[in-house]
Amino acid sequence: MRILFVLTSHDKLGDTGRKTGFWVEEFAAPYYTLADAEAEITLATPKGGQPPIDPSSEVPTAQTEATNRFNNDEALKNKLAHTLKLSEIKVEDYDAVFYPGGHGPLWDLANDKTSISLIEKFYNHGKPLAFVCHAPGVLIKVIKQNGEPLVKGKDITGFSNSEEEAVQLTKVVPFLLEDELSKLGGHYSKGPDWKSYVKKDGLLITGQNPASSAEAAKVLLETLRSHLF
Repeated sequence: MRILFVLTSHDKLGDTGRKTGFWVEEFAAPYYTLADAEAEITLATPKGGQPPIDPSSEVPTAQTEATNRFNNDEALKNKLAHTLKLSEIKVEDYDAVFYPGGHGPLWDLANDKTSISLIEKFYNHGKPLAFVCHAPGVLIKVIKQNGEPLVKGKDITGFSNSEEEAVQLTKVVPFLLEDELSKLGGHYSKGPDWKSYVKKDGLLITGQNPASSAEAAKVLLETLRSHLF
């Protein structure tokens, strides 16, 4: 199994003067879930090199078994520091794609033409796609071959309005994920705030929040196994 992970290169939290990036748990939990199942994982970002880490995901209260493992994993940290550029990626080299969240993707990957094209190719080639927390936001400009939004008519989830309100960033983010996915015709649903909630619609897998990261990866793994073997 060859899986591509796509992370953000964006590090500015709107006009707040604060930093953002990807959320460590949303990278580490899926990475280890898939790597422990002997998946071969490639990391890519729009700019290549080290993707920015959201400082809020490094505070003590955000730590989990997966983040603790990552914090002591020098080999993975080194791999993360040398991500490929998205422009170098060929869809045919991979069996599936996984996008971790954090607020960063709302600014860069949601509008990145290379990322949008990549997702469209994965979808058109019938390959599983997984997105967690804010990462479903990278789908808002992705179009199916019939010209409709990819999310239209799909059962989908992502970071909820109530969770965005809880972290007091409703007025900072470029768009509210729950509203935008619904506006595009997605069948958005959510579970309780901060609890694991994953939706699967065909080959499209989405997780609501950081707590959904490992489960989203497990669903991707199950989907891949039934798809490939």
